Amino acid sequence: MSVTEKMQKAWEVIRANLRRDCGARMFDAWLRPIALNGFDSATGTLLLNLPSKFMADWVQNHHADRLALAWRAHAPEVKEIRIGVGPAAPLTAAIVQIPAPEQPQARDERGPAKCAYSVALEPRYRFENFVVGKANEVAFNAAKTLASADNVSFNPLFLHGGTGRGKTHLLHAIGHEFHRLRPRAKIIYMSAEKFMVEFVAALRSNETLQFKQQLRSADLLMIDDVQFIAGKESTQEEFFHTMNEIISAGRRLVISSDRAPQDLDGIEPRILSRLSWGLVADINAADLELRLSIIHKKLEALPDVMVPEDVIGFLARRISSNVRELEGALNRIAAYSMMQNRPINIDFVAEVLANILRANQRRISIDEIQTKVSEHYRIRKAEMTSARRAREVARPRQVAMYLSKQLTPRSLPEIGRRFGGRDHTTVIHAVRQIEKLRAQDSELDNDIRLLTRQLEG
Repeated sequence: MSVTEKMQKAWEVIRANLRRDCGARMFDAWLRPIALNGFDSATGTLLLNLPSKFMADWVQNHHADRLALAWRAHAPEVKEIRIGVGPAAPLTAAIVQIPAPEQPQARDERGPAKCAYSVALEPRYRFENFVVGKANEVAFNAAKTLASADNVSFNPLFLHGGTGRGKTHLLHAIGHEFHRLRPRAKIIYMSAEKFMVEFVAALRSNETLQFKQQLRSADLLMIDDVQFIAGKESTQEEFFHTMNEIISAGRRLVISSDRAPQDLDGIEPRILSRLSWGLVADINAADLELRLSIIHKKLEALPDVMVPEDVIGFLARRISSNVRELEGALNRIAAYSMMQNRPINIDFVAEVLANILRANQRRISIDEIQTKVSEHYRIRKAEMTSARRAREVARPRQVAMYLSKQLTPRSLPEIGRRFGGRDHTTVIHAVRQIEKLRAQDSELDNDIRLLTRQLEG
């Protein structure tokens, strides 16, 4: 394999990771146009191009470190990255004609066979690598049913949830499965923003008829982030009629948004009514168990990265905002560990992810922990600071000290003071004792898992 081919192959992987970590909108606007312009093997300098100085400067200021890290992880011979101005990378069309499987020349009695269409779907976003938990199982099952069943009892499917919870993953998975089962079907996937831009462009060029025909002939139409058409009256008019045409013709429609239909401001009531007419499935924030499952699934694709269980638990507890950020944190840990040749432990992770951890830190207080533990074990909260050493009081107190150490940034002396002025060595003893007992006592371990979920929830 030549150096050019190797760099191109690495770039394909890096682009896929950037799209996932930064989000489709950020990627499409700023990172998709990046083109490889050459590699100087003597100096280890990789040249990247963007179509304007403004874009080059913006990417240099906002993403240079991320790009350098990604290249060092996938092509260690790259020592330096330079971002200049030049032709952009070719854009992937929204709809790409692909060869249909070879068929006998017999014609369908209803007329000529349709051309086969698919879309530029993300290869990694499939049902088989979507991690399912209580937070997303309804949305997952609905998506799989719509993609695979010959007849569905709902149409459209409306998926909603916050950033980074898997909406786009499910849309791409629907597209992959629908195409696998119906290779000659026409599938269109686009963001609502792209719908709006292309509709306005069609208006200006007097090509609205072609625009309408293209969308309304889809066997499966998927519109991502519908909230972006809020307040755009002409776009909403066209969107409404497109929805009606697709649904009336018995074709399938999938819409996603960051909130439920009734919470969408600036969207016409008739559109909201139509969206609510099918199945509305929410994707909630991933709970601790789901975050743990996601980390383990991600690590299956990183067999050379050794992450201890205590680090996995630490990440699952501390990064709870969204799944995309959790996956990005894992990629960053793996890359830094490889570049610095350092083992992955909690101190290393805390150093590498300092900014992310601060952003995700939920301000759980010691007082909140004492209240929750007292309620769980049915003792008076005052016992947390009392001098009593009876087992029915001492063990819950140790649990509360242990959770204070795990879930708050407070120092050992400060934790001791909040538990009736105890010495920091008492806190150390409590933490070690609970760690030891968790390995031996499944009931205590379950208690702590439950309390942790309640406090972090």
